[in-house]
Amino acid sequence: MFDSYAGTDDAAVAAAAARAGADVVRAMYGRRLARIDKGGGDFATAADVEAERTILGVLHEARPDDAVLGEESGPRGAAGAARQWLVDPLCGTLNYAAGTMAVAVNVALRGGAAAVADPFGGEVFFTDGKTAWVRRDGADTLLVPSAATGLVDVNLDPPFPGAPGFRAVDLLARPAFVERFRPRVLSTTLALAWVAAGKRAAYVTDGGDLSGSVHFAAGIALCGAAGCVVTGIDGAPVGSSGRGLVAAADAGTHRLLMSMITGRS
Repeated sequence: MFDSYAGTDDAAVAAAAARAGADVVRAMYGRRLARIDKGGGDFATAADVEAERTILGVLHEARPDDAVLGEESGPRGAAGAARQWLVDPLCGTLNYAAGTMAVAVNVALRGGAAAVADPFGGEVFFTDGKTAWVRRDGADTLLVPSAATGLVDVNLDPPFPGAPGFRAVDLLARPAFVERFRPRVLSTTLALAWVAAGKRAAYVTDGGDLSGSVHFAAGIALCGAAGCVVTGIDGAPVGSSGRGLVAAADAGTHRLLMSMITGRS
């Protein structure tokens, strides 16, 4: 079942699983797909479900004793398992359903290896928890963050638990922000992989503890391993004590964004 990422280490497993899910997402693109309503305007498609089934198959074959938390299928395995994989089979479902190719496939081992696959860009970003790479056209390259683009992705999707104290839309309206940065709204956590790869200067989102989120865990792991500065929107470490997420290519970019978020610019 494994492709050229085959190996015994967790990074290889994460990359193989994300790649397998991405293959499904790409193959099912453009079809008329059944939708599963989740309430509140959220939904999954048959592609989400099939991609997750494929990812779980890879993880079960490689790590049969590990627990898994899938966005669509929920928890599997022993409740007290020492190791748990977090799976988001299609981050950007609304984009995908609307015929937009801005999506990601996220696979992360809590506190360890992770991978983010871009089904349409042909890239798989992955980390062993210490170093981060991107595989493109069969070759692996170290991820090097850079703020040179000046592009900052801001997540405008609800919920907004930080409001009214913090609202991402208010950040976009700050003159200092648009003078220094160029906002983007990708509406998928592929943007976090792009921060790690130097394609984005930063990423900002509201929210609670995102460290254990199937949507964010893989991207956070990539950014951390690549050397980005990653905190909550309150400046606290990402985790139970932090809120939301600010992932920046370097300390200067992070410091400037935090000054705008906290109103001290």
